[in-house]
Amino acid sequence: MKKLLLAGMLGTSLFAVSCSSVNNAATSQNQRAEFLKLKGDWQIVSVNYDKGYKIKPFDEGADAQCFVGSHWRLIPNNWTGAYTLNGGGNCPAITQPIKFEIKNGDTFMFKKIATGTKAKQNTAGYTLTVINQTTDQFSLQQDVQFEGENVKVVYNFERAGMK
Repeated sequence: MKKLLLAGMLGTSLFAVSCSSVNNAATSQNQRAEFLKLKGDWQIVSVNYDKGYKIKPFDEGADAQCFVGSHWRLIPNNWTGAYTLNGGGNCPAITQPIKFEIKNGDTFMFKKIATGTKAKQNTAGYTLTVINQTTDQFSLQQDVQFEGENVKVVYNFERAGMK
């Protein structure tokens, strides 16, 4: 009788775990499907922030406005990509490989990959929040701390080739 009771309890807990796993897998699959929509080529069409601050994103030494018109290629299949600043004026011409991931459905994290290094060797990166995602547009919001204040920087993307 004890063995039967133990087997019943074990079966019930395995059933509960498997149902939980199915729900978690379905949620993960839905999130992955949403972020697979990010696959492709994107262009930053505007960068919005309090213009009272001088913002130089992602340690590029370039003003935030240099990112307007930049090209971003995102490949969610292997979570790699790159961004390219076009240069001109006071803006540098840069192509920067990145490794990115999406966490908790709305957190976009990426790190720059230097030539000759592997992504796992670089532990520093950037965390942004995905907002207003559609098939052809999305925005990333970055919270930047400056002298004890939180400055919100919003990068607005459109699928490349759209107008």
